[in-house]
Amino acid sequence: MDCKYFGKCGACVVWDSGYEAQLLQKVEENRQRFSEFHTKHISIFKSKEKHYRSRSEFKIWHIDDEIFYAMNSIDKSGVVLVDECPQVENAIFELMPKLLHEIKEFDIGFKLFGADFLCSRSSEVAVSLLYHRELDSIWREKAAKIAQKFGIYIIGRSRGQKIVIGQDYVTQELYIDGEKLKFKYIENSFTQPNSFVNEQMVTWALDKISNSKGDLLELYCGAGNFTIAFAKKINKILATEISKSSINAAKENMLLNGVSNIEFVRMGVEEFVQALDGVRVFNRMKHIDIASYDIDTIFVDPPRSGMDEASCRFASRFKHILYISCNPLTLKRDLEILCETHLVEDMALFDQFPYTKHAEMGVKLILKEDNGR
Repeated sequence: MDCKYFGKCGACVVWDSGYEAQLLQKVEENRQRFSEFHTKHISIFKSKEKHYRSRSEFKIWHIDDEIFYAMNSIDKSGVVLVDECPQVENAIFELMPKLLHEIKEFDIGFKLFGADFLCSRSSEVAVSLLYHRELDSIWREKAAKIAQKFGIYIIGRSRGQKIVIGQDYVTQELYIDGEKLKFKYIENSFTQPNSFVNEQMVTWALDKISNSKGDLLELYCGAGNFTIAFAKKINKILATEISKSSINAAKENMLLNGVSNIEFVRMGVEEFVQALDGVRVFNRMKHIDIASYDIDTIFVDPPRSGMDEASCRFASRFKHILYISCNPLTLKRDLEILCETHLVEDMALFDQFPYTKHAEMGVKLILKEDNGR
C-alpha cells in the first residue's frame, strides 16, 4: 500500500519496508512471545494490502471556513489533515471527498466534529455524522438530499439525539466454509473491521471445533460473528454477551441465516457462572434448561482486556478451549492460567490490522489428559 501520509498519520506506524515485512515482524514477535506455550507452526492469515477496512472513523477539523478530515499524528503532537485513506474499502474511499464537498455545499458542517463510515461488500454505506449541537428539521432535509444523491444512509448524532436517514445499519455477507452468511452491522457498535481477514478467522475457528462431539458455550459472543457459523456444525450453542444492542443484533442475525439452535443470553461472565453453578437464579435464564446441555467446548473472544482469572478458571472446566484474542499481551497472561490444565494444540495469527503493531491471535487448547487422543 502506498500512502502519502505515511510517517505523518498515526493510523499506520509500521510501513517502512512494505506489507510482507510488517507481517513478518508481527509473526516473529508473537512466535517468541508464546514460545513457552507453543513451539510448533503458527498459521498465518494475511490481509489485503489496501482497501481492507469496512469501518473507519475520522475527525472533522475546522480551519476558518473550511473543513477537513483529520487523523491523530504519528508523534501524537496534533492532527494530520487527510483527503484520502487507502486503508478503507473502495466504497468509502470513493465517497469520502464527495461527501465532504456536499457537507460544505449544503452548509451542514457547523460544529461537526466526526464522520464514521461503515460499509458492506455490496457497497452499502452508512455514515454517522457527529455534532456538538442539536440537529433540527433543516439539517434533516439537507442530510436526506445528500443521502439520496449518493444512495447512502446518514445518521446524525449529537448529545442525546440520533436522527436516522434511511437506516442505521448495513448488511454484510461473509463466505464461510462454502456458504454465504448474512450479518446486520449496526452503526456505532462493534464489528470486525477487516471482513477479508474475518472470513479467514471464522473459517479457522470453525475447523478447530469440528471434532467437538458435544454442545458449545460461547462467552463474549457480540452480534454472533462466530456463533452463526458454529451453529451449522454444533448441535446446540449457549452464547452470552453483556451488551444489549449486540444481543439484539445477534438474535436478528440468527433469524437472517435461518438458524434455530442458539440461545443468546444477555449476561456478563461472572453472572453466567453463578447461573450455571446454581448460585443465583436469573429471570433472563428461566427459559433455558441448562441441564440439557452437554458442553465440551468453550469459545471466547474477549475485549482487549482479556479474561480475568475467575473466567479463565471457569473456562478450564471444559475439555476444549478456543480463544480468539485481539491483544496478544493479555492472551499471554491468560494462557499462564489456562495452561495449568490445558495444552496449546494449535495457534494462528490473523493480520486484522496491517501496518500497525496489532495482531489478532487464535489458540486451540485441549485438556492435558486428553491430549493426543
